[in-house]
Amino acid sequence: MPPLAERNLLHDKVRLTVTLTGIVFAVVLIVVELGLFVGFTVTTSNLIDNSGADLWVTSKNVPYVEQGVPFSERKLYQVRAVSGVAKAEKLITRWVEWKRPDGRQESVQVVGMDVDEPLGRPWNLVQGRIDDLKRPDAIIMDEIYRQKLGVDHAEQVFEINGKRARVVGFTRGIRAFTTSPYVFTTFKRAQQYANIPDDQTVYILVKLAPGANLEQVRREILDHVKDVQVVTNHEFSRMTQVYWMFTTGAGVAVLLAAVLGLVVGFVVVAQTIYATTMDHLREFGTLKAMGAPNSYVYRVIIKQAAISAVIGYFLGMIVSIFVVHASQKGGAAILMPVPMAIGMFFLTLLMCVGAALVSINKVTRLDPAMVFKG
Repeated sequence: MPPLAERNLLHDKVRLTVTLTGIVFAVVLIVVELGLFVGFTVTTSNLIDNSGADLWVTSKNVPYVEQGVPFSERKLYQVRAVSGVAKAEKLITRWVEWKRPDGRQESVQVVGMDVDEPLGRPWNLVQGRIDDLKRPDAIIMDEIYRQKLGVDHAEQVFEINGKRARVVGFTRGIRAFTTSPYVFTTFKRAQQYANIPDDQTVYILVKLAPGANLEQVRREILDHVKDVQVVTNHEFSRMTQVYWMFTTGAGVAVLLAAVLGLVVGFVVVAQTIYATTMDHLREFGTLKAMGAPNSYVYRVIIKQAAISAVIGYFLGMIVSIFVVHASQKGGAAILMPVPMAIGMFFLTLLMCVGAALVSINKVTRLDPAMVFKG
């Protein structure tokens, strides 16, 4: 015969179903809200995190990657002359206007880089090759924005700031945090699209030589190159994330939604676990009348909550995986990294056991004589 906790759960299958439904709802709600927050955070710094650079050389006081200010291209050669620098390449990011076939205009972020070098290039290509960007007017964009930009197929021709642009390839999963998708092209072509003078760039990406000290190279660049700031890849990524997530209202709204998801999830679980315990008050009263110590009753209640948590977690994660997968085709990415999935297990367990502890207070004050009444 199964132990008392399992028998209590299986005795009323309707109540068990209601309890598990509440837990599954809470798990999915929390995963969606936290996943949106993680997704937005990762998306804001996508371009930086996948650039392959160790250091970014920018104009002074640039707060985030989309706000770069052009400066003289001559600084590139000054950076290359610094000891410890293996590679230094130019990069442009700029908002420009994209004209759809129906005449409607959309804002995009043109990204220009040296196609022959690995720094700053597009990644996750699913159609076309990087070398295709060497063709006249060639650009590469992400497939998720095809409908937004009116793209039906490769080789289709559009206009960017009144200049020809031909789609030669597609990436997958390169999202922009703003409503302006990334469009990758060569450095020279990006200068033309963004109306940036031929002798200027917006960023210089630096790759260190093996064994070079990052802080020492940064100091030497600052000593040799005037009127720039030099930040590590991680620092620039964090600066961009902090700006979009906490300086603007969008990030704060997502964070508040994640916190509310936690609160609502806990309340839902607390109500369902509490109701399940209250439904078995007479059984617990019988145990106390038979001389069972409070510690035994506590173990039964906590074990019931733990079993419900484990089952509800796995059911909730199955639903969450489908939700996360479906979001990959939408505008807002919901991400669920492995540490978050593991953390959700312990969070679910904590919510259920915590809710059980609330109901234990009621059982503690239970009068065993109630069993003989009514």
